[in-house]
Amino acid sequence: MDPYVYVVIVSALGLLAYYFTLLMAGLARVRFKIEPPSHSGPEEYERYVRAHLNTLEHLVLFLPGMWLFAYVVSPVWAAGIGVIWPVMRVLYALGYHKAAEKRRLPLYLSMPVIYIFVLGSLIGGIVKLVGGA
Repeated sequence: MDPYVYVVIVSALGLLAYYFTLLMAGLARVRFKIEPPSHSGPEEYERYVRAHLNTLEHLVLFLPGMWLFAYVVSPVWAAGIGVIWPVMRVLYALGYHKAAEKRRLPLYLSMPVIYIFVLGSLIGGIVKLVGGA
């Protein structure tokens, strides 16, 4: 079996985690009667929007970082490390929806995944370049 299938599955989980935050922000818009294009409203509503937008900001680093890491290091390791991110992002959003301070632990657990992918890709790429692989 092609080991990249694991990276595909984790990528889909990451997109689903993002879609969850998108859906919850949309439902909050209806619940709090916020008319488009405004993103301003009660603090509780704004926490839904921030959970969604912050997840989008991190998704831009997560997905390409995971694929780069899979290519230069290992697809199995990329998927194994990467599966942490979607789980933590859903927990991050659920915590943020309740109170801003409840987002911290899942946020702090999801961020190292991105650091590992970006720095690991850079180091792995340099090693492949220097090693001629």
